[in-house]
Amino acid sequence: MLFNSFSFLIFFPIVTASYFICPHRFRWALLLMASCVFYMWFVPQYIFILLLLIVIDYAMGLLIEQARLKNRYARRYLIMSIAATCVVWFIFKYFNFFSSNIWALAGFFGVQYPLKLIRFLLPIGLSFHTLQSLSYVIEVYRGRQKAERHFGIYALYVMFYPQLVAGPIERPYHLIPQLRQKHEVDYQRITDALKLMAWGMFKKVVIADRLKDLVDRVFDNPHEFQGPAFVIAAVLFAFQIYCDFSGYCDMAIGSAKAMGFRLTNNFRFPFFSRSIAEYWTRWNITFFSWVKDYVYVPLCQNQFLRDKRWIAVFLAFLFSGFWHGADWTYILAFLLLGIYVVCSRGTCEIRQKIYQMIGLDRNNIFVQLWQVLTCFFLFSFFSFFYRARSLDESFDIISRLPQGWGHAWDQGRIFSGFDQRWWLLTVELIAFLLIMDLLQENAGDEFVFAKSPAWVRWTYYYGLVLAMVFWGCYGQNRFLYFQF
Repeated sequence: MLFNSFSFLIFFPIVTASYFICPHRFRWALLLMASCVFYMWFVPQYIFILLLLIVIDYAMGLLIEQARLKNRYARRYLIMSIAATCVVWFIFKYFNFFSSNIWALAGFFGVQYPLKLIRFLLPIGLSFHTLQSLSYVIEVYRGRQKAERHFGIYALYVMFYPQLVAGPIERPYHLIPQLRQKHEVDYQRITDALKLMAWGMFKKVVIADRLKDLVDRVFDNPHEFQGPAFVIAAVLFAFQIYCDFSGYCDMAIGSAKAMGFRLTNNFRFPFFSRSIAEYWTRWNITFFSWVKDYVYVPLCQNQFLRDKRWIAVFLAFLFSGFWHGADWTYILAFLLLGIYVVCSRGTCEIRQKIYQMIGLDRNNIFVQLWQVLTCFFLFSFFSFFYRARSLDESFDIISRLPQGWGHAWDQGRIFSGFDQRWWLLTVELIAFLLIMDLLQENAGDEFVFAKSPAWVRWTYYYGLVLAMVFWGCYGQNRFLYFQF
């Protein structure tokens, strides 16, 4: 079920109202049933894949805890659990990728490769389920989380519908205790949740889906365009993916908050980052903190990598690329991010000395603006790999970047169907987004207009609703991160 669908408009109030009406001891069952309906709305049979992962990690969590108490075999059970979960993940997401590459390599050497590709759809959100399940067994092994005895509660931890498909990726010690708490109706909390959901819906249907048509036109037909079109499309794609994914997370956090659950904030205004390293502490926060805690930090504890942390950085970003998709475009895109981060750290002192030489303080407004813009355009360049359909198209796009600047606005194909009013409104919406993010960053956790006069708040509410009514795109466009 999509958050931006009519079915969810009916599903959400019914489930939320039923949750508060239902006796506390049965609420977990109600939410688990609602989560199953939510997930089965896409492809019903894939609920069995999710159930298999739940059974495996539930049983392994109990075995790991028992083994820890006896000081034996805990590590063995952890490895078995990780292996079993990753085998399911590999078969559905990576088998065809590795088979096709091995087949190509075998053909190059004249060797016959017997395995054939398997034709099936990737279960929605499989990568998110996998990481959430893995975090559970790892934390049980580390002793930070007790093994959950109640199978229904553990199943709800994995399947909790607001963050079931695309995160945020919750740690067990944060979400599982909340599933046992009794939540009461709170008018202020519910209204705050609805405001957050409305803002998320605005970002998705008014901005992200509006930009989608132009971005798709350029990146799906790269042979028809030149440099200016690619630069414009890359910049717009940066806003598209941000509004699409952060919009989803806002709606997920808001729908959980309405019932009293606190999900982790997954975005913290990344376009105001002053370095690429900072960018990844603000973008998809729960995923990159997962990679840091379970991939990067353990790698740095290795004696060989302890003094060669740049290798650990590359391995962490390599994992991130594989996680995002079984395609060389993702792998190369995230290795590029690894290069950004390593270079950023390696040149930090040099850049600081340059600022001192020319008499500029790091907190100077012009230095800050330069760093923010540099960071944004580096991220936009990343999209030439991330958004392209193949490596060949990625390199073709990059090779065309210097072309067409002599007649930068002679790009009839990109502008046909997008008149001056479309461009003017698009620029205004992006400017509004950035202003709101800047105001909200300064406001902290409090709603940006919380202390404003009533007429300011209601102007904002009505404006948001009217924008969604008149400018919203309601073509059942899936969220971009559903493919992961």
